[in-house]
Amino acid sequence: MTGRPRLAVTLGDPRGIGPEIVAKTLRDARATSAADLILVGPAGVEVEVQESVGAWRSGDDPSCAGQLAGRAIERAVEMAKHGEVAGIVTAPIDKSVLLSGGYDYPGHTEMLAALTGTRVAMMLTSAEQPRGPTSPVALRVVLATTHIPLRDVATTLTRQRIMEITSTTRAALQDWFGLPSPRIALCAMNPHAGDRGRFGAEDDDVLAPAARDARIAGPFPADTVFVRAMRGEFDAVIAPYHDVGMTAIKVAAFGHAVNVTLGLPFPRTSPDHGTALDIAGKGIADPSSMIEAVLVCAAICARTSR
Repeated sequence: MTGRPRLAVTLGDPRGIGPEIVAKTLRDARATSAADLILVGPAGVEVEVQESVGAWRSGDDPSCAGQLAGRAIERAVEMAKHGEVAGIVTAPIDKSVLLSGGYDYPGHTEMLAALTGTRVAMMLTSAEQPRGPTSPVALRVVLATTHIPLRDVATTLTRQRIMEITSTTRAALQDWFGLPSPRIALCAMNPHAGDRGRFGAEDDDVLAPAARDARIAGPFPADTVFVRAMRGEFDAVIAPYHDVGMTAIKVAAFGHAVNVTLGLPFPRTSPDHGTALDIAGKGIADPSSMIEAVLVCAAICARTSR
C-alpha cells in the first residue's frame, strides 16, 4: 500500500451521535491527512455516505436503526475482505436495537469475529499518558471476557481462554504496534489476587498457572496493576472481566481512548464511548475519540504495509 490508507467508517446508530462525530472528524486535518475515509451507513443523516445501506428517517422504529447499523458493519467487513479498504473505523451502536434489528450479537467485537471467522480480543488503548517530563506511555487494556454477566466470569475465565487471549494480544502488539517483545501483565480476578485463597481460589488455581504457561506476569491485584502499566512497567494488561478493565482505561483517558479489535485480518478501531442518545442532534458531541480511532487505525495500516 502506498499513500494514505482507505478506511471504511461506519456511522453507527443513526439516532445517536455517530453521524455527528463522523462529520466533525471529516473536518479535522489530522484525520483527513492520515487516511481516505469511505463512509458506510444510511442516507438521510447529516453526513453524506459513499456506501449506502438504506435510508433513515427521523421517527422510524428503533429496530430500523439497529438494522441499518448492522448492515453497515456487514458492508464494511466485505469491503475489507475484498481489499477495497485497509481497515474499519466504527461509530457507536446501540446493542439492544442491534438485536431488535435482527443481529443477535452482544456488540461489535462478537459480530466482527463471526463475520470473519476469527478469534478476537477487545483492547482499549489510551492516547499517550504523561509519565514524567520526557517519557510518555500508553495504557493498553485487553479483556479476557467481554459482554457477559459478572456471575459467569469465574466459569468462563479458563486457563485455555487466558492462553488464547495472550497469544492474540502478543501477536497484535508485535505486528500492529511495533513491540517486538511486549511485556504483558495479567490482572487478578479477586481482591488482593485472592490473598492466598481467602477471597477466592481462582487466582491461585486458574490465573497463576495460565500466566506461567503464557509467559506473562501476574496475576496482580487490580488496584495496582494498571498504575504500574501507566508508569511504563507493562505494555498491556489483560483484565479478567469487562468492567475492571474498562473502568481503568476510562478513568485514565475517557474521550481519548480507542477500542481496537485484535485478531482480525484487518485493523478495526472505534471510539471509547456509546451512542449518547441524550445529546444526539444538539451539535455538542466531542469527536476526540473518533478522531483518535481514525489515527490509530491509519497508523496500524501504515505499519503493516511496510
